[in-house]
Amino acid sequence: MNPKRSAVYPGTFDPITNGHQDLVRRASGIFDRVVIGIAANPGKAPLFTLEERVGLAQRVLADLKNVTVLGYSGLTVDFAREQGCGIVVRGLRAMSDFEFEFQLANMSRHLAREVDYVFMTPQEQFTFISSTLVREIALFGGDVSQIVHPLVDEALKGRRTA
Repeated sequence: MNPKRSAVYPGTFDPITNGHQDLVRRASGIFDRVVIGIAANPGKAPLFTLEERVGLAQRVLADLKNVTVLGYSGLTVDFAREQGCGIVVRGLRAMSDFEFEFQLANMSRHLAREVDYVFMTPQEQFTFISSTLVREIALFGGDVSQIVHPLVDEALKGRRTA
């Protein structure tokens, strides 16, 4: 398969939100194959384990036949190469995301010239959603049912009572 028709969409997805889901669904219509790379990211303290995050994303995206969800550790460009993907998809919600993503893409290009970055913006109704805000609101008992899949909402409610 042509690596330029296969994309990796990396992130911690702690948890996967409707904004993430929007980008994945749209990317799956652009690329032949999309690999959701859920990063172990030891520098962060996720609410859900890597296995839980992978499982939630797999269930939320199960209807997309050209999407695979995998956990990984290490550099994203190495993961992209291992998966035979020549594209990394990143979401931009606001201009504030652009500076970091631009720097990340340039550093990645330095490490792996054969891997390109594609930036996508979410639909307007998803631009304010971040996993960090979703976690915080949910843990304090707020309603996040409009911004996450019902499976994710239930998992978050389970964490609140745990």
